[in-house]
Formats: sequence, structure tokens, C-alpha cells
Amino acid sequence: MLKTYARYFIGILFPFAFMFKVNAGAKPAAAIGTVSIQFGNNGKISYNLNTGTYNVYQKGVLIFPDIYATAKVNADTIRSKDYRLRKYTRLGIRDGFGKGFKHIIWLTAKGLPQMKQVFYTYADKNYFLTAISFSGTLLKSNYMAPVNGGFNNIKGDDVRSLFVPFDNDNFISYNSKPFTGVTGVSSEVGTVFSNQSRAGIVAGSVEHAVWKTGVDLEAHSRLNQIKVWGGYTAEAVTRDKIEHGNINGDIITSPKIFVGFFSDWRTGMEEYAKANRIAEPPYIFNWDKPTPVGWNSWGVMQEKLTLDKIIKTADFFADSIPAFRTGNTAYIDLDSFWDKLVHNGDYSELKQFADHCKAKGLQPGVYWAPFTDWGHAGGPDRKAEGSNYTFGEMWTKIGDGYNDIDGARALDPTHPGTQQRIAFVLGKLKACGFKMIKIDFLGHASVEANKFYDPTVTTGMQAYRKGMEYVVDKLGGQMLVYAAISPSMATGRYVHMRRIACDAFKTIDHTQYTLNSLSYGWWQTNLYNYIDADHVVFADETIGANRARLLSALVTGTWISGDDFSVTGQWMARVKKYYQDAELIKLVQNGKAFRPVEGNVGTSDIFTQKIGDAFYMAVINYTKEAKGFSVSPQRLGLDLSKVISVKELLQQNTIGIKNNLQFKLNGADAVLYKFVLKK
Repeated sequence: MLKTYARYFIGILFPFAFMFKVNAGAKPAAAIGTVSIQFGNNGKISYNLNTGTYNVYQKGVLIFPDIYATAKVNADTIRSKDYRLRKYTRLGIRDGFGKGFKHIIWLTAKGLPQMKQVFYTYADKNYFLTAISFSGTLLKSNYMAPVNGGFNNIKGDDVRSLFVPFDNDNFISYNSKPFTGVTGVSSEVGTVFSNQSRAGIVAGSVEHAVWKTGVDLEAHSRLNQIKVWGGYTAEAVTRDKIEHGNINGDIITSPKIFVGFFSDWRTGMEEYAKANRIAEPPYIFNWDKPTPVGWNSWGVMQEKLTLDKIIKTADFFADSIPAFRTGNTAYIDLDSFWDKLVHNGDYSELKQFADHCKAKGLQPGVYWAPFTDWGHAGGPDRKAEGSNYTFGEMWTKIGDGYNDIDGARALDPTHPGTQQRIAFVLGKLKACGFKMIKIDFLGHASVEANKFYDPTVTTGMQAYRKGMEYVVDKLGGQMLVYAAISPSMATGRYVHMRRIACDAFKTIDHTQYTLNSLSYGWWQTNLYNYIDADHVVFADETIGANRARLLSALVTGTWISGDDFSVTGQWMARVKKYYQDAELIKLVQNGKAFRPVEGNVGTSDIFTQKIGDAFYMAVINYTKEAKGFSVSPQRLGLDLSKVISVKELLQQNTIGIKNNLQFKLNGADAVLYKFVLKK
């Protein structure tokens, strides 16, 4: 014990250093020129002080060879390999990740700014974090890549790479594709894995307050290539029409990058999400109340919203489905067009609705898009509500014009007019007594611009942070905050709940689209308090399509309805049945997303989760034809010897249990099996 503490304090108080100057033709001894950095159970970084490159090993196996760092600083491209003098120091640290070490490689050379490569390692984390920085005078950069180099082939068949979108706008999807050749850039995080063995690498940024990050993974016959850099923009992905903004100063720093190899890539993605929440803790207050359930008006009612309709909807939830509750309440949320209830600045009808919900034991919710101008066609001279500024003054300037996304023009989040408008509208909604708000089109606040009103803000993500922190401050802890269209990773600091995909309503196609984002983005359940599958609409669809749409919500983690309950229809009886099912209510109270079983399809059709002594298997048939399933319990992670009983929760479907789980499922339908296990 004394030796352990002695080593720890020596590491803190007396950082040791290796220094080596590279001379032409000279080759120092490996013991002098190589630094060995341990991480996790069996991870090692072997940094070569002669070359400015390093190798990464897991359990003695080389995973990443010849990795180096590079950046564009002022007019120059600089690599860690370009420096002549390198020194290593190590410091003991204790932070949100736990107790570990900060390893610094100091790089100096005549005519170059001082460079630092930093590695963060922890004994109980089977990954490491790395970043680079430069010190000098009046430096600037819009490209900093802490990770460049190679990675060896993943063992196992059916090797895939995954495209991860920057946001959930414009019906964008995740894409798992065979890992051959150039597979394209993934946003913020990337992975290459074998679907057969499930082994894979995961690399991505855990910081999003300054940079947008790209991950490029390419298959090559000799050695696969990886590049992870801050400064990524692409109009089809990040919605930017210009290149990434520069960061400026005497010290400039890259995003911090997560790097790891995992026996199951799904575990790697979950660890990545957890690391994000540690590296950038929530700015908003933590949600410690039960899983939100409720209703949103955009599912069917949309622009037909009236006070009479929403009062009838609240009454339906209060009187007809009283068991559809968590924590003895449900949220009744008004989406766009709630302003039809505001007359000449009079918000009294909105307050009447909010008061009615509360009287019925429900929580009133509302909607707003704080960084958009939907009326920009009316010209620049319109005064923004609650502000002394015109909308034209508030528009984000992009190149020679503006950034119009989804029909709305982006507003500069740092402009005082934008902020005054936010304070005014949110103040009115708070005064009405709303307890939930759905905020939308948040990506408008993250676009790169020629310049922002705040001169200290030079990148889209810096602007996003300013804008979102201002929104959270003005909400003042009064509401559950739900993000709809928004950046996937950066939004985790500012909301409790986020929609996993773009809009979805009632059809089996909508279910399949939504569950594509769960198939490859389920891990975000570890970044947010909750992720959501959008409003569940039964409407006039088949009972099978209804079950599938309902199940898409349950496996994502929350349950928000969208039918029009101010009028009668076939959905009424089905809602009364399913929305008051005690087993389903119990499941959603867990609030966490299910895991996909396979990663080699557009959308997984099987998802699983273990909760206590129950193992759940959700299955959706997206096709029109009936389909037979034969599922390996080993592939699911289910030990049949521990199964006491099994039942199907949606339609009492039967299942055969032999070596495999065998069952048949009608076209456009879904089942949810619950296996009770021995404790």
C-alpha cells in the first residue's frame, strides 16, 4: 500500500521527462526514444520520441500503427513529425473520469509554434482521450487533427463502417455499409466493426463547444487509414455553406478525441456517449422525475389547433386513459400554431389551457424555435417581438447571403436582438405556467458565419453554446426541455430529452425510418436523460402498424402520443387498451433505449434490453408479408437455462424455445417478448 501511494505522489509531485533531439543519421536506444503509456486493463500507447508518431495496442495486439497529429496553423500545415525536439511529462489527475494521468509530449522546433500532444488515461477506462494545442503569437486555425494514421483490419466477417449524422434534420439517416475503399466522413464519431464478431474501433470528439468534428475511415489493402479532426463542414451534413470558422489566440486547442478498441462495438459507442456527458457535463438542471409520457399536437392536429380541440384532448387524457401516467402525470404539449391562441399580444387563452391541464392533474407543454425567422420573405425591416432590433439585423450572415434551412432563416444567437426576443417569448410562456417546452430547429444556431455579433465568437459551435446557454438561463429551471431538430452531440448539455430522428407519424415506413436512428444511435440514451421516437400516431392505420409504431417509442425510451383526441375514430379504443397496459407503463418507466442486435442492415428488426430479472426482445417486421424468425439466444445474450417464463406483451403471440427462438410475425407488425429470469 505504501509503495502504491509513493508511486502516485511521485507521479504528481515529480513529473518525469524524456528529451531527445533528432540528429541526422543518429538513432537513439529504444529505451530513451520510446515512451510507454498504459490505459485501461490492457491498453498501451507506445510513443516514439524520435519520430513524433505512436502505436496503440490492446492486449498486446497492434490496433493503430504510426499515428501522428497535424494542424493548419496560420498559413502552414504542421505535423507532430516535423519537430526536432520532443519532451515527455506525466501528471497525476483526478477529474470526472476518475483518477488517472495526463501525459504531455512537448514539441519544439525553430520557426514553428510550440506544440503539445496530450493523452488522458485512466486505469478503469479501456480507451484514451487525446488533444493537441499550439502556443505562439496571433495563431489561428480551422483544422486541427489529433489523430491521423493507420489501423489494422478488424477480425471477423462482414466488416462495416458507420456514417453518423451531425443532426436529425431533413430526414437524414445513419448508414452502416461494407468497409471497402473510401466510405465517407462521419460526423463527430465513427466506428469500423465486424458485425459477425462485433469487435470494432470507435473514435470521436467528446467536446462540441468550439469545433465540429469529422471522422474519416478508409479501407486500404496495405493499411487502413483514420483521420479525426476539428474543422469539419459539409452542407449536406452540418448544413454549412462556408468552411469552418477559425479559432484565434496565442494558444489554440483542438477538440478532445476519444479512441478505443472494443470486443463489442456497441459497448464502445455506449462508452463514447458516457464520455461525452463527463467531458461536457449538462448545463441544464438534471431531470430526476419519472420518464415523461404524454401528447404532442403536431402528430395530427397541426395547424388545426384550437382552444376547444386542445381542451378536449386534455379531458381525454384525464378521463379516458387515467392509467397512462408516470409519476401521476402526463404532458399535454402544444406544438407549432399555438400562437393562434394569442390575440394582439394577449396570452390569456394559452394560460387558460395551461390552468385547465393542471386542474386535471396534467402538465402543460408548449413549443418554440428560438433561432429562426419564418417570416423572412417579408423583408429585413420587421421589428422582432420584445426587441428594438429588426430581423434583418439579426440574420446570420453567410458568404454573400444568409442561411435558409427548412424554410426558416438562421438568426445570430449572439445578437442582442435575438436574445431580447428569446427573453420576451420565454417570459410570456413561463408566465402562462407551462411545465414543458419542445424547442426546434436548433441547428440554425450552429451554422458557420462570416462573423457573429459577439466578436469573441468565431465558430458555429461557439455561437450554439452562447445561444443555448442563454435559452436555458431564461427558462430558469421551470420546464422539462425537449429538443426536436438539433445537433446530436452538442445538444446533450442543454436539454433533458431529444428526438432520435426527424419527423415520424403513423406508417410502418415512419417506424422503420425512426428505428434506423435507434439502430445506430441508441447509445445516445447515455448522453441525454431520455431519447424519443417522436409522436406515436395510430390514426386509420392497421392494428399491426399501430403496434409497430407504439413499440418504436417503447424501445427508444419515452412515449409521446400524437392522435387527435378531440374527435372520435378507431384509434380511441386501441389507445385506451395499449396506453393503460400496466406492463407497458412499467417498461417505459425505465426510460432507457434498447440495444440493436445486428449492425449490418438499414434498420435493425430486433432490439433487446435487460431490466432487473426481465429480458425484453422487441421485433418489428417492416415488410408487407408475414415472416418467420429463428433467433439465436446466444446472439441476443440470453441464457435459456435461466428463463423461468416468457410472454408476449402486445398480442399474445406464441414462441417456440429449442436451440433457437422461433416465431412468426405478420407483415407490418410487431411483438414484444418478456422473459422472466432466475435471480
